[in-house]
Amino acid sequence: MEQIIFYILAIVTLIATVLAISEKHPVHAILYLVTSLFAMAVIFYLFMAPLVAAFEVILYAGAIMVLFLFVIMMLDLGHPEKGLSPHWKEWLPSLLLAGISIASLTIVTVSRHASSIVSPVSLPIREVAKRLFQEHGLAVELISLQLLFALVGALYLGKQSSPSPPLRPPSASERRAGGEEK
Repeated sequence: MEQIIFYILAIVTLIATVLAISEKHPVHAILYLVTSLFAMAVIFYLFMAPLVAAFEVILYAGAIMVLFLFVIMMLDLGHPEKGLSPHWKEWLPSLLLAGISIASLTIVTVSRHASSIVSPVSLPIREVAKRLFQEHGLAVELISLQLLFALVGALYLGKQSSPSPPLRPPSASERRAGGEEK
């Protein structure tokens, strides 16, 4: 049963990733990527790694996707005129993939609680933090620097503004008034 769910989730991950790469609208691409990351989190949970699954959802599908959305909003890459009234055909792939992922998670969770599978020994949070920052401290710092650089880059690109053209040409009196001030 779990092997079938694994293959279903692997297919969902591949389809969502291909849709994320091929989607032209950046917000839709991010939603497909979140669906792919959520399916990967369910796969990690299936492999009895609930902490990695939680990190996958919290860090990648949560924090980093919010950063990507922030960059898209700062650069004004989204097309709000197209996003006002999406058709059901645009919603169908995303809803189908998300529904399969959620159904798989529900089946795995229910089957684990119903059976007598012994869960792996869980580490206390203090031990996880100790291992994370002592054994992998350099990797944690490098990732935090990457996120800092991405944020600074997004702010830099967002502050660059192109000169906006005037809405109407100035009248003769406005041109004379402007010329007298100089």
